Amino acid sequence: MARRDTPEINAGSMADIAFLLLIFFLVTTTMDIDAGISRRLPEKQPPNAPPPPIIKEKNVFEVFVNKNDDLLIENEYHKIADIKQMAMDFIDNGGGIGNPMPNEVAGKDCTWCKGTKDPASSDHPNKAVILLKSDRSTQYGTFIQVQNELGRAYTTLRNRLAKDMYGETYTDMVNKLSKDKGNESLKAKITTIKSMYPEIISEQEAN
Repeated sequence: MARRDTPEINAGSMADIAFLLLIFFLVTTTMDIDAGISRRLPEKQPPNAPPPPIIKEKNVFEVFVNKNDDLLIENEYHKIADIKQMAMDFIDNGGGIGNPMPNEVAGKDCTWCKGTKDPASSDHPNKAVILLKSDRSTQYGTFIQVQNELGRAYTTLRNRLAKDMYGETYTDMVNKLSKDKGNESLKAKITTIKSMYPEIISEQEAN
């Protein structure tokens, strides 16, 4: 009986199909990407900035987040929702004389402040220091929430001042400048607002 030859399978087309399937899955598959947290870093000080002077205790606003994520403001327990208004009241107090400012008389009163001028609170926005302390075991999410509320306090005060001086908010001016980086007039306005409400936040790890 004659032997039959077994027909061979052409595997060339199979390789092409597998390659096409691989490309298809690579193109159509969505991959999870770790998203970071958008956080604005503290403002850079000018190179010719003088060394920090001795700070009076009343010009320091202490915010502490302990290892249990409890929030203590000036040694009293508070909620995160309380931070913004309390920080604004401290920064905007205007209870005394400030540090010398560009194009102004040294030690000028804060005529734009709308605080209560409490003698036991900060003298001037450019003397008001916010001390943010945290424990090594503090949850990162809680710490970021506290940072954000402090940042919102400064932004709110700057928006109010810019609206009074220039008829538009500080936030709107910053957004405009991002689209028109060569606008020197807008830059000067933003610099003025920032100098009148400078963001002074010191971050420390609790002992």
